[in-house]
This record gives sequence, C-alpha cells and structure tokens, in this order.
Amino acid sequence: MSPLLVVAVAVSAAAAPPVTKALAVLSPLGGSGVSGTVTFAKVEGGVKVTARVTGLKEGAHGFHVHEFGDCSAADGSSAGSHFNPTAEPHAGPHDAQRHTGDLGNIAAVADGVGVLEYVDSRAAFEGPNSILGRGVIVHVGADDLKTQPTGNAGGRLACGVIGAAKAE
Repeated sequence: MSPLLVVAVAVSAAAAPPVTKALAVLSPLGGSGVSGTVTFAKVEGGVKVTARVTGLKEGAHGFHVHEFGDCSAADGSSAGSHFNPTAEPHAGPHDAQRHTGDLGNIAAVADGVGVLEYVDSRAAFEGPNSILGRGVIVHVGADDLKTQPTGNAGGRLACGVIGAAKAE
C-alpha cells in the first residue's frame, strides 16, 4: 500500500463523526401488514430504543436485533439469529446476562399499534456490541424471556435494517 493511500485512508477515517443516532424502517414480511420505525439514540447509560409498530394483533410481540441486516427472505430468516456476540443465554432486556439483541417485547393495543421506549445498556454503535447494519425483527408471539435460544416468540412479522441516521 502506498504511503499516500495510507494517509488518505487515515484522514478519511478521522473525518467521520461518531454515530449517535440510528434508524430501522420495518417492512412487512410474508404479507403480514406489520410496519413501523425504530430509532436508536446514544444517551447516558446506553442507547435509547424508541419503536412504533402498526398492524399488530393486540398483545405482546417479541422484538429483537438479529445478526444480519438482510430482510430479503419472505419469512425473515435471512436476518439470522438473535445478535449475540458474547455467547450469553437468551433473557430479558434488563437481565445482566443476555443477548445484545434481546429487546424484550413490544405490546400492541386494540388498534394494532405497539410503542416501546427504554434505554438499553448493552447495545452500542461501535465495538463488539454494535447494532449498526444488523436487522430488527418483530415476531408473531410474545418472547417468554427464558426459552433458549430465542424466547419462543414464533414467526417473523416485520424486518428492518439498522442504519446510521443524521443526528439532530
């Protein structure tokens, strides 16, 4: 590699501002009609997760970050398994030992809208727990927060890819 190219790469990398906000736009899988948005914002103590999902049946639905930012399969299987870089057991979002991708459940009311907001202490925009470029999945059923390895939440209703967003 030429010295000029090394300098150009170093300057380019140094010029990139750190990511402080990310967005996933959820699209329906298999004709489910479920869609929404999930924003992730760096805050003190972690990453604030804010989700609004429409088209859901009333009740709780498993909500996870998955390994791959690939929503190409009609059933969402191309997103892979829960994002788990530390090889820990599946659990709830506030448990000390859990997958980085374990975001718990999003609860929908009678009109089919589910809203979730909390600060996740494990998710990050850099390092081994970086969620950037990964998939977000909303599942058919509730995550029981204990069944290994996925919480028994069933099929996949919607998928989105987490991408860096413009900071406000």
